[in-house]
Amino acid sequence: MASFSGNRSKPLGGWAKRAFDIVACVCAIVVLLPLLLLVSLVIYFLDGGPVVIRHTRIGQGGERFGCCKFRTMVVNGDEVLRAHLSTNPDALEEWTLTRKLTNDPRVTQLGRILRKSSLDELPQLFNILVGEMSFVGPRPIVEEEIDRYGRAFDLYRKARPGLTGKWQISGRNDTAYSERIELDREYVVNWSFMRDLAIIVLTIPAVVRAKGVY
Repeated sequence: MASFSGNRSKPLGGWAKRAFDIVACVCAIVVLLPLLLLVSLVIYFLDGGPVVIRHTRIGQGGERFGCCKFRTMVVNGDEVLRAHLSTNPDALEEWTLTRKLTNDPRVTQLGRILRKSSLDELPQLFNILVGEMSFVGPRPIVEEEIDRYGRAFDLYRKARPGLTGKWQISGRNDTAYSERIELDREYVVNWSFMRDLAIIVLTIPAVVRAKGVY
């Protein structure tokens, strides 16, 4: 397992990127608050259980944080996944290669709708507000993925993970894992504020097309 002690260097983009995140995030939460409440109520009454989950991800400086998402899976998701992978070799191979499943048995019917529309990721606005994430950045990864990033992990942890990013506008799950790493690496190396704005604009049609979302 790769080591990743905290990195206290200034996050990619500095104060300008952070200021944009705060202003845009507050505006987005105010505008989307009715939708956030509606989705929360639908999940609660249709599926029961927790409405929002916090999944441990690796953030800027290699620090762990709880990435917020609307719950889209069954409550006993870990058990369902283990059982599914133990009896489906093809699924196990896909999971090993991509950490994703085209047909994930853990995802609820409502969850598929939320994922298809990317509504499940809206609670990450609160991660942005407290400085754990940014509107644009590398896709947030789990600890098990660090070794797969290799030297690119040093670049990854220079930036806050993003609600959207180059992976979002490039097909998401349609891209190979090595391509995702390269997209994150290229984003950090060539970062500019104008590139961030361009990615935000391009995210809108990508979400509408819902390309590469399982």
